[in-house]
Amino acid sequence: MSKTVDTENETKTKDSKETPGSENKKSYCKLETATRERSQYSPGLSILKKAILLQCIVYISLPVILCLFPWILGHVVFSHRLRIPYLVDLASPAELSLNHTLNFYLSPEEGISLGVWHTVPDSQWEKAQGAGPEWYSETLGDGSPVIIYLHGNVGSRAINHRVELVKILSAAGYHVLSLDYRGYGDSSGEPSEVGLTSDALYLYQWVKTRSRTSQICLWGHSLGTGMATNAAVKIQEQAMELARERARDLRAGTQADLEPSYAVDGVILEAPYTNMEEEMYQWLPGFQSVLHHVMRSNNMVFANDENLKTLTTRILFLHAEDDNVVPFYMGQKLYQIALQAHRQRYAEDQVHMVSYSGSLGYSHNYIYLDPNLASVVGQFLQSKNNNIHRPIVRQTSPSASCHWRPAGLYRPPDTGFPPGAAVLAVSGGLGRLRS
Repeated sequence: MSKTVDTENETKTKDSKETPGSENKKSYCKLETATRERSQYSPGLSILKKAILLQCIVYISLPVILCLFPWILGHVVFSHRLRIPYLVDLASPAELSLNHTLNFYLSPEEGISLGVWHTVPDSQWEKAQGAGPEWYSETLGDGSPVIIYLHGNVGSRAINHRVELVKILSAAGYHVLSLDYRGYGDSSGEPSEVGLTSDALYLYQWVKTRSRTSQICLWGHSLGTGMATNAAVKIQEQAMELARERARDLRAGTQADLEPSYAVDGVILEAPYTNMEEEMYQWLPGFQSVLHHVMRSNNMVFANDENLKTLTTRILFLHAEDDNVVPFYMGQKLYQIALQAHRQRYAEDQVHMVSYSGSLGYSHNYIYLDPNLASVVGQFLQSKNNNIHRPIVRQTSPSASCHWRPAGLYRPPDTGFPPGAAVLAVSGGLGRLRS
């Protein structure tokens, strides 16, 4: 019996003894068990870690990819492969209720075909039924203003907000020519800044030879603002050179005599950016030097800021404060650049800006929803002979009558620009000025 008791005590004594490192092993096992249990109850943590790791990998590898394949950025900027809306016959604008519109094609150079819509004013709707190209071409010289619409990237001239704007302008009594640049819609070729600018120039010259004394205005939206200012500067330079040659031949005329008149009749910039490098930098922060290199290698500059320093024509800016593609501050900055340039020529009354409150929800593509947009454009186009000496503020409620009054002075917030710029700011009700 005593032997049995001794054996049991001996066994207990052995069990109670701890081997070296046993405490560490137990602690590790407990930690591993707790970690396993925690991961079972919070699977989102591992997913979040993987997502963050993936973003870091992409962010680090992106500059390498862009440097090796610079054409990728070109496809992103132009986005011409997204030929939306799909299943639309661009040769039949009547399907989109544009039944006073002619579809035709221009060839600015060999191998390039550009699809264009010419929509006549609503007042000529009846005459347009069954009319051919010759009739449409002849109407360009009827005295009604002509607007050449240069759309942004993605899709064709048939996207809804573009079609709706054309309808509004037509109802207001304007001819509208909607162009699909090379590579867009049913136009052939591949896009580039030089190519797209050439397309806009070619259409302008085509219209100019047929418009007689009708005003011609370039309207650019988003990416199209780059083409609008590029083309306007080229037109101005060409006309100035021609004027100088004539002046030399006549041995008369001076630079001052020629400068004010040789330009397009007007430029409207809707949601404009300063330049493409700055626009892309907001989407790819931290890659300024890489973007600069890739943009230059792709010959993509679209320098609205530089172009506005030399343009002598009147300019209207349209920008929504809630624009989620091109920041509102870019429109403010361009407005100040144009204002300063015109001020040096004592023509600051020829620069106007309309800003739309974020509460309206117009964002990047929906400024056409402004019920008084036609009135804004009309006032701008009538300002050719300095009929409008100051910008204007108006009621913008759909149910309100159009009320105009002079605006006061406006200083854009956080831009560092000097006061003296008058801006039309639109809210949900009465037009307002911000200080």
